[in-house]
Amino acid sequence: MESAAPATELEQPPSPPQAPFRPKSRRHRGILRYPAFRQLIRFTGVGIICTVTSLALYALFRPWFGSQPANAAALILTSIMNTALNRRLTFKITERHRMKRDHLNGLIVISVALLITGGSLAVLHWINPAATMADELWTTTLSGFVATAVRFTLLRHWIFRRARHR
Repeated sequence: MESAAPATELEQPPSPPQAPFRPKSRRHRGILRYPAFRQLIRFTGVGIICTVTSLALYALFRPWFGSQPANAAALILTSIMNTALNRRLTFKITERHRMKRDHLNGLIVISVALLITGGSLAVLHWINPAATMADELWTTTLSGFVATAVRFTLLRHWIFRRARHR
């Protein structure tokens, strides 16, 4: 007859399978819980960078090209940077499969900005034909704020609508 071995350890029931580790999702509080507001903050940062770059290019090109061509050149050159930064930082889009289309649509959006800022320069020179470069910079900056609001709306609701809630 065999005697049973004394139980020295308590037997543990098998543990349930563990779920894979997932880091806690960020919970935004207050006004930051709205994706549009978070995007607007990031868009503002991108806008500051692009505005400073555009104004510097305008001031650089203005003596050689005149106000309208300098404005157009500065906006076109910064539009590629603007679309790329907004795509990546503002709307958190990292895939590459629609990048060309996003940049082409970004050129359409920047043409709207060009119409707004170029129109404001035309009005400035119509009202004050002897406007200084400082007057032109102020005019393009102020009209740039309007163009920026239009650009954010078009980017958010047309080009990058697939990322509206990021």
